[in-house]
Amino acid sequence: MNKEREKLFEEFKPVSTDDWKNKIVEDLKGADYDKKMIWRTVEGFNVKPFYRQEDIDGYAESVPGVFPYTRGNRCDNKWHIRQDISTDDVVAANEKARTLLEKGVTSLGFNIKGRMVSADFIASLLQDIDIEKIELNFRVCIKRTTYFAELFVEHCKNRGCNLSKICGSIEYDPIDKELVKNKVLEEYTTEIKQLLKATEEMPHMRCITVNAIDLCNSGAYITQELGYALAWGNEYLNAMTETGIPADTVAKKIKFNFGVSSNFFMEIAKFRAARTLWAKIVKEYQPTDDDACKMIIHAETSSFNLTLFDPYVNMLRTQTEAMSAVLAGIESLTVKAYDSVYETPTEFAERIAKNQQLILKHESHLDKVTDPAGGSYYIESLTRSIANEAWKIFLATEENGGFHVAVKNGEIQKNINDSGDSRRTALAKRREILLGTNQYPNFSEMSEGHEPLQKFCCCGKPEEHKEGTLNMARLGVEFEELRLATERSGKRPKAFMLTIGNLAMRQARAQFSCNFLAVAGYEVIDNLGFKSVEEGVSAAIEAKADIVVICSSDDEYAEYAIPAYQQLNNRAIFIVAGAPACSEELQKAGIENFIHVRVNVLETLKTLNSKLGI
Repeated sequence: MNKEREKLFEEFKPVSTDDWKNKIVEDLKGADYDKKMIWRTVEGFNVKPFYRQEDIDGYAESVPGVFPYTRGNRCDNKWHIRQDISTDDVVAANEKARTLLEKGVTSLGFNIKGRMVSADFIASLLQDIDIEKIELNFRVCIKRTTYFAELFVEHCKNRGCNLSKICGSIEYDPIDKELVKNKVLEEYTTEIKQLLKATEEMPHMRCITVNAIDLCNSGAYITQELGYALAWGNEYLNAMTETGIPADTVAKKIKFNFGVSSNFFMEIAKFRAARTLWAKIVKEYQPTDDDACKMIIHAETSSFNLTLFDPYVNMLRTQTEAMSAVLAGIESLTVKAYDSVYETPTEFAERIAKNQQLILKHESHLDKVTDPAGGSYYIESLTRSIANEAWKIFLATEENGGFHVAVKNGEIQKNINDSGDSRRTALAKRREILLGTNQYPNFSEMSEGHEPLQKFCCCGKPEEHKEGTLNMARLGVEFEELRLATERSGKRPKAFMLTIGNLAMRQARAQFSCNFLAVAGYEVIDNLGFKSVEEGVSAAIEAKADIVVICSSDDEYAEYAIPAYQQLNNRAIFIVAGAPACSEELQKAGIENFIHVRVNVLETLKTLNSKLGI
C-alpha cells in the first residue's frame, strides 16, 4: 500500500510543515501567527490551524474492537436509539413504550418513583413488550433499586426469558446523589453487592452507573467531565474489588452516562479518549478478560445549552451533538426534545428527537462505518490532547484521596460550578454565544406564556440547587429571565436607532445595537439615516421611543452626540453605540450609556431594565 501511495504522489514535490507555516505567515501580512492562528482551549491545550502526519507520530494505531478500544468496542457502529418515559401512569407508559418501539426506538428508559415499585407494576409496565430484543434501562429511587432489581429478574424468569439476552441497566449511583442533592451515603458497597447478586444471571444488565452527564449539564469543560468520570468509575471499581469481588465482575457491571456538548470535534475525541483511558485503568486490576476493559457509554445531548427562546434552534444543537456521539461509537443515545426546557415534551417534539437519530442511521448511514474519524490528524491529536488533560485531573483526584473524598469535601462541586460560572460570564460578555439568546435574537418572538419547566425528583418534590451541590442551571437562564421580565412588565420598550453620518459605520452600529437590545425583548426601530441631529431626535420623539441609540462613526460622535443628547432632553434613555476616543468628553456632558463589544451585555441590559422601571 505504501509503495502504491508513493507512486501515486511521486510527481508532486513534498511540502514541509515549515513551508505550510511560512505560507500562512505570508498571508497574515505581518499579523502574529500565534495570536491569530493558535486557539487556546478552555480545556488547557492549544489547537493549531493545520495538522500533519508528524503530529501523530508515535501514536499506537488501534483497531476497532481491540484493546484499548480507542476506535470503538465493536467492529460495527450500531447504536441503540433511546427514549425515556415517565411512569406516573403505568398503563399510559406501557402504551407509549409499545408505540415508540413500532416507530424505530430500540432502547427504553423508564423513570420510576420508589413508591410505585411492585411485581404488578413491572408486569403492567412491560406487558406485550419483547424484552429480549430491546435495551431496557430503569432509574428507580435509590432506596428501592435492589428491590426493583430482584422483582425485575423474577419477572423475566416468570416470562421464560433467556436472561443472557436481557440487556440495559438498572441505575445505582449513590455518589451522584451527593453531587446533585447533597445526600451523603457513606457505605454503598453492601447495596452494590446485593445488586450484583440480583443481576448475576444477566451478564448484559449493568447496575453500577457513573452519571457524568450531570457534570456536563452543570457546565463542566470536556476534560473535567472525562477526568472526573474516570475517577468516579474507579471509585466504584476499587471499592468493590477491595471487598473481594473480581475486577471482571465489577467492571462488566459499570455503565457511563455522558453528556454531549456542541463542541463537535472535541466531543468525538472525548469519547475516543474515554474508552482508551478507562481500558487502561481496568487493565491495572488485571482482569482475566479484556472485554472487562470496555467502557459502555450511554450519551445524552446536553440540557445546559438548551434555550427557552428560539427553541427550534435546540434541534440544530442536538443534531450536531448526536452526530458527535454516533461518530465516536457510543452504545446508546438519547436526544433531548427541543421543547423540554419549558414543557413536558409534546408528541411532535419527541417524534422529531427520535427522527433525528433515525436520519443519522437510515439516511446518513452512520451505522455503516466504524470510527470514521480514525486517522484524521486533527481528531487523533485532539483525542490525545484531551486524554492527557483528563488523565492529569484523574491522577490529581486519586492522589488527594479519590473521587468520593473529593465529593465529600465539596471539591468536585466547586470546580464544576466554577467552570459553569465562567461559562455564564463568557456568555454575558458574548465570548460564548447562544444563538437566539445572547446574540441574533428573533426580534418579534414572544414567550407565549412559556416558563422554564420545574424539575422534580423521584419522590415528587421540586428540585432545587442547594449549597454544596452541582448548579445545574442552564447556560442562558439569566438572559431568559431578563427577557421574561420585559414581557411581564406589560410594556415593550422601544429602542430607536438615530443613524447619522458615515454610511458604513452607522449601518454596522445600528445592526449591532438592534441585536444587543432585542436580547432583552425590546422593540427595535432601525432607520436608513437622518440628515441632521434635529431630524433624528424629532423622529425618535414622534415614535415615542424609550431608548435612543446614536449610531455613527467615532470621529463624528464628537460632532453629533452631545447635541443629540441635549435636544432629547431626558425624554428617553440616550445611548452611544461604540467606545469613541471622545468618550470622556461625552461623559462630562452627562452621557452615561455606551454599548460596544467589550461591555457585559447581561449587566448592561439589567441596568437599562432598571432605568425603565422593569
